[in-house]
Amino acid sequence: MKASIRALLNRFPRLKARLKRWLAWVRPSGGVSSNYVRLKAGETREEASRLRAAWQDSELPRRQRELVDGQLAAYRRGEPVDVFDVLTQALRALPSDVHGMSVLEVGCSSGFYSEVLEIAGMGVGYAGCDYSAAFIALARQKYPALRFDVEDATAMHYGRDAFDVVISGCCLLHIPEYQAAVAETARVARRYAIFHRTPVVLGQPNQYYRKQAYGVETVEIHFNEPQFLELLASCGLELIATYTLDETVHGGVGSANRTYVCRKMSA
Repeated sequence: MKASIRALLNRFPRLKARLKRWLAWVRPSGGVSSNYVRLKAGETREEASRLRAAWQDSELPRRQRELVDGQLAAYRRGEPVDVFDVLTQALRALPSDVHGMSVLEVGCSSGFYSEVLEIAGMGVGYAGCDYSAAFIALARQKYPALRFDVEDATAMHYGRDAFDVVISGCCLLHIPEYQAAVAETARVARRYAIFHRTPVVLGQPNQYYRKQAYGVETVEIHFNEPQFLELLASCGLELIATYTLDETVHGGVGSANRTYVCRKMSA
């Protein structure tokens, strides 16, 4: 039944986007995301500074993992999970066979995408890093055979061209210095960079919000899409594919959640 509902919503992305926004308002504070408040221009820097360490909260890994374990169980049963399906589709569609490639996920949380890629039979060499020591501790506990590092996405310690594929795993939206994070992703990637689950706005400047995520207050950025694509190009990344999770546009103004697949132009 749940799989049928999910498949139906995937056929109607506007309805799906509206449902997600409604759920963001009605979920309790312990849900994934709730209580969005748009920040005024003068509030953004102050709030970003105040909430800089939000994702290092020690309770976040447990709360997120409770949700993730349910999604992983469904995925193992063969049920579609849209955020998992989009990434595996993007990897399978790369111009080069991804099997055997080294993959780094930046903002890996508890490393659960390593399990997603294993379930999907991708055959990659996965490693992950995250800003949160608590998330990395849980990742090492869950997947002791894999490499996980505590890293700042804006200044990673990996060498240039260290991994065949670098996935920016839905973390840019929480990084005020996101331009530096994009540049670092491009530097560390040898062949491809994927910006997974990126919230963008159309016909509007960047939008900044304060919200509750798993019961923790944090800042979220929704990027002006043309400017974001210009940023990718300025960092030496050629956009080769775009996957849309949901989109709502009226009169040229709207929002979307997309996964961008890029080739490193020097590759």
